Amino acid sequence: MGVHEEAGPVSPSATPDPAPLLEALGVEVSLEVLERALTHSSYAYEQGGLDNERFEFLGDAVLGQAITHSLYLRFPDLPEGELAKRRASIVSTSALAEVAEFINLGVHLRLGRGEELTGGREKPSLLADALEALIAAVFLDQGPVAATACVERLMGGLVDDADARSEVSDPKTALQEWAAKHQSGVPQYTITHSGPDHAKIFVAQVFLDSPSPERTPVGEGSGSSKKAAELVAASVALKSLRA
Repeated sequence: MGVHEEAGPVSPSATPDPAPLLEALGVEVSLEVLERALTHSSYAYEQGGLDNERFEFLGDAVLGQAITHSLYLRFPDLPEGELAKRRASIVSTSALAEVAEFINLGVHLRLGRGEELTGGREKPSLLADALEALIAAVFLDQGPVAATACVERLMGGLVDDADARSEVSDPKTALQEWAAKHQSGVPQYTITHSGPDHAKIFVAQVFLDSPSPERTPVGEGSGSSKKAAELVAASVALKSLRA
């Protein structure tokens, strides 16, 4: 028997048939708790009732604990820093949004008119928050064992692929580690930009050791900010160096 919070007035017709979503979760969850998990604050503001923000808070903690335990068991030889880096990549907004898209979570969300009109069902941050709320719903309705099993079912593949995902989410650190391992110096970035102030395009070049006119960059990338350009340059450099 789960622990329920008062769910407030909700309309069962506001979401499609929940059966496919429950099948993806691999566990039964009461309709009352499920609808609370799917209710965005914009919907609650317009229609009344409670939103899923408290569920998000709880789900974030449940998710973090489950992923931490899974990484600890699967990678017994990794140091704390590597485990933390992999965990961060798995519980990132982009990773959670990918899982949410895979289970078609967006179509089940209860959104206010504004969020609906601005593409809320496809927003990564909104999808990631909703997935955390779903995990909380399982925890509250079925208990911690079922919630942990649900996380493993949804995200076990990300745990297995944590190393590659960590590199994708932080290519600058991955490049620095590669350079250190191969005694290739320290990555150094140069930045140039073009375009008007309101629409600048930044170009980053990354060198191993000090940049100079005589040296060829190991990677180059562009983006709407310095950080974005550097991330692309580091990713390009990694692919080039490994090739």
